[in-house]
Order: sequence, then structure tokens, then C-alpha cells
Amino acid sequence: MKRRNLITLLVAMLLTGCSAEPSLSFKAADITGSEFGGGFELPDHTGKITRLVDFRGKVVIVFFGFTNCPDVCPTTLSTLAETMKRLGPDAAALQVLMITVDPGRDSRDIMSRYVPSFDPRFIGLVPSEEQLKQVAERFKVVYIRNKPSASGFYSVDHTAATFVFDRENRVRLYVPHEMGIDDRIEDLRKLLAGR
Repeated sequence: MKRRNLITLLVAMLLTGCSAEPSLSFKAADITGSEFGGGFELPDHTGKITRLVDFRGKVVIVFFGFTNCPDVCPTTLSTLAETMKRLGPDAAALQVLMITVDPGRDSRDIMSRYVPSFDPRFIGLVPSEEQLKQVAERFKVVYIRNKPSASGFYSVDHTAATFVFDRENRVRLYVPHEMGIDDRIEDLRKLLAGR
């Protein structure tokens, strides 16, 4: 998984030259002007169809993960929950979306209990297999389901970074999993300020 994350990060870093705006010295990789993400339309954990454009006016963080993930996913969601807490009232202008890479096991019911348990404002998105394939291609996200064990359990290797969109729904940042909360907050404050 580390090799795939490195490859994805390198691609993101190469795309920083595509920026139509000068860099604001973000701590994360500035991918402004790249084609990552684009619009999407996916059912959320309540069954409501959710689109990126629904959150225009907010800074949106998109993360791909799954509920049986042993480490990266709960760590990322915990980090994002702490980030929201430390942003205080400013967190009202921030939206976290987790797209499952394991829709076969991550039902709406499971996602509705898992994702908001980190912060009730977080939304879990539950695509079909075909929708997942399409949205992963748009984000250039890798996900590989490992061979099931004798008990039938399997894990999923996946891109561990988060993508941040500004208030105008433009992708701006590629944030590596290892990035600390202070650096995340510094970047988010710049975007929340409309920069």
C-alpha cells in the first residue's frame, strides 16, 4: 500500500505545476487546477443522493476508506474529528465525506453508524461497484481487495490521502495520511478564508 500511496503522491506533486493560481505555501501538495475529483453524485448513508456541488460555500474534505480498515481509516477520521474540534466555530464551514471502497460490506446501515461516530457532521457515501469504479478513476485513487482468508475476511489496500476542495468546489489540496493536525489546520484556515 505504501508504494501505491507514493505513486499517487508523486502524481499529485507533478500536477502542482498545473495550478492556474500562485501557490499560497500550503503544507499539503497544492493541486489547484488539476482534474482530480470533478463532480460526483453518490448515495449517502441515509440514502440521500449527495453531490459535491451540494456543499458549495464550504471547504470539503474527501477521503476513501472502509469500515473494516484496521488502521489508516480510523486514524484519518479521528484526525479529521480532532481537526474539526480545534477549528471551533469555523468547522461549520467544513464538510468531511468518506467514500467507501468496500460497498459489498459497507451497507448504508453500517456506514451510518461508523462514519458519524467520529463526528456527527461527517457523511459516509455508499456507491455501487460501478459508481465506485467511476469516482475512483476521477480521483485517481487505487483500491485493491486482498484475497479472503479461510474465514472469508478480506482487507482492502487503498490510497490513504485526503482531497480538499475549496468553497467553489475546486480541488486544491492532496493531503498525505501522515500530515499532522497543526499543518492541516493551517491549510484549512487559508481555504476557509477564501484564499
